[in-house]
Amino acid sequence: MNWRRRQPHELDHELLWLVISCVSLGGAILWFKLALPRPVCLFHSITHHPCLTCGATRCLIAFCNGSFTTSFYWNPLVFFALIGIILFDLYALIVLLFNLPRIDLCASKAITRKIRVFALLALATNWIYLWKTGI
Repeated sequence: MNWRRRQPHELDHELLWLVISCVSLGGAILWFKLALPRPVCLFHSITHHPCLTCGATRCLIAFCNGSFTTSFYWNPLVFFALIGIILFDLYALIVLLFNLPRIDLCASKAITRKIRVFALLALATNWIYLWKTGI
């Protein structure tokens, strides 16, 4: 991991992903405020088993209402993803406001492979949790 300044020709990832996450959150809030229908899970409808993201909508609603225990119950992986998005947004906001150097992640193939294995294990563990709790 290195710290470096963004070059003028380089894509500003911090700004891009900050805008995308804020617009997505705003869209989700507007969707719920307008009482539009919640999305139906096609996988759950057909198989009667939870998919990888089952409970994500309820997790987001509970998270936005400040009920973090309930949010974690609905989908732990989405709960931690929301925390990660908030942390990234704070980092991006600070970097953009103060024109600070950005994080440059340079990982070896071995580390990249370990991250992939960890991500697959996290997905599988979360899916097993959702099956066991009957969400």
